Amino acid sequence: MINDPIVEEVRRYRKEHSARYGNDLNRIVEALRKKERESTRIRLNPGPKLLLKKTA
Repeated sequence: MINDPIVEEVRRYRKEHSARYGNDLNRIVEALRKKERESTRIRLNPGPKLLLKKTA
């Protein structure tokens, strides 16, 4: 198998990030949600679009 340095870097970061929260998925998700709430960036997900009835 070919070693890809980018894949290795992503895996290393993921492992470090997971260890920071004790490998607890609930804690990881809560931390990400908190970061999202505190962010000043514009959210790009406008939600579902309404379908308009087509008139013939």
